[in-house]
Amino acid sequence: MSANDFSVISGRNFALPGAAGPHVYETKSVAIGGADGSSNPAVAVIGNHIPRQCGIATFTNDLCNAITARYGDAAVFVVAVNDPHSYYSYPARVRFELTEADLSSYRAAAAFINSSGVDVVSLQHEYGIFGGRSGSHILHLLEHLTVPVVTTLHTVLREPNVDQLVVMQEIAARSDRLIVMSQHSSRFLQDVFRVPKTKIEMIPHGIPNLPFEEPALFRKLSSTEGTTVLLTCGLLSPNKGLENVIRALPQILSRNSDVVYIIAGATHPHVRLIEGDRYLLQLQALARELGVEEHVIFQNRFLSPQEMASLVCSADIYVTPYRYEAQAVSGTLAYAMGAGKAIISTPYWHAAELLDNGRGTLVPFENPAAIAQAAVDLLDNDAARHSMGKRAYLHSRPMVWDQVAHSYMRTFARACSNHMQPARMEIPRQTVGGLAADRRSGSLPALSSAPSPGGEL
Repeated sequence: MSANDFSVISGRNFALPGAAGPHVYETKSVAIGGADGSSNPAVAVIGNHIPRQCGIATFTNDLCNAITARYGDAAVFVVAVNDPHSYYSYPARVRFELTEADLSSYRAAAAFINSSGVDVVSLQHEYGIFGGRSGSHILHLLEHLTVPVVTTLHTVLREPNVDQLVVMQEIAARSDRLIVMSQHSSRFLQDVFRVPKTKIEMIPHGIPNLPFEEPALFRKLSSTEGTTVLLTCGLLSPNKGLENVIRALPQILSRNSDVVYIIAGATHPHVRLIEGDRYLLQLQALARELGVEEHVIFQNRFLSPQEMASLVCSADIYVTPYRYEAQAVSGTLAYAMGAGKAIISTPYWHAAELLDNGRGTLVPFENPAAIAQAAVDLLDNDAARHSMGKRAYLHSRPMVWDQVAHSYMRTFARACSNHMQPARMEIPRQTVGGLAADRRSGSLPALSSAPSPGGEL
């Protein structure tokens, strides 16, 4: 980066009674530079941010923390996406709040970013977090940006509908680089969305630098001291398949009576809006029905990154029993690997890749008996459990956030060096029908609503 300063807002976004639209704030200059005195790109990150409760919010927070730890506070600020009717008390790094359903706020966010003097935009993409059909509102922001864009794809679908295909190809065309977190996602981008391999970078999901220690050391001051802990963390939704672990407990307890299963996480806010805590209540009822309620511990709250790390370190076995193959990323699975846990998982895309070569045990989808047998085998063989955890731990070392932040900054620097206005990619007419003509005319098509599978929100 050649510029020494960029301008950011010093105030916080707030809503005046009866007011609408973006707000204007006093600006101040902030010096940009790496912690080692070198010149590094100034980055605007677009995405969810804590205290909003979702996996991408946690990811954005952790990425920003890692960048600022290595390159200084001035290296990054955030444009946060607010879901409808929600207001958050954000940290100071959030300089602009984008309203999910308000198209004008996307244009205002682009104008703010362009005037800030920032060098590059880091877009955190998941179909479900942006407004418009299939998240198409984000295209209006991207088309008004004058700076390079590096997009991190938290979901890449193998079988997108027409709308998802169009939106993703538009994002790819307007991005200088695309970051994926798995080889599956890279292949799908190339084979399904026709993105050139040269435009794609594989950077793993970041993890905290946790110690490889016996879990009992982390349970000494907790209510689980003297037990054997199975653990699943993350926001609750029916696609998580946690009922299959509860159904496996009677068989596990017949061989290991000290086992407890901790389910740590609140109902996902989007799920709660539709059905409340129905899934949580169903899990609790199932535990009572099977007579294992004393062995199932529900920690019904959103976990901070620190709480997540502490809990994962205390587990003997980490379980991700997700019900569907089409999950591109699991941040909690990455956390468990980073703590050196023995892991039991169904073979969704991210797990099949990360747990290869003996780094975990894969079991069939919707199969409590297989989960039970895998758990019993690991609990009966301390050496095998320890060896599996060690393989996972060693494999995860390049995933530590400090290294991930460095990889991101190198990608940002390359995007700045090679930036040019991207040519819009052609989409075969037979694939998208009449939408292709709308794209060439410069207008954005009206896309049909669709759920957002594939990522761990």
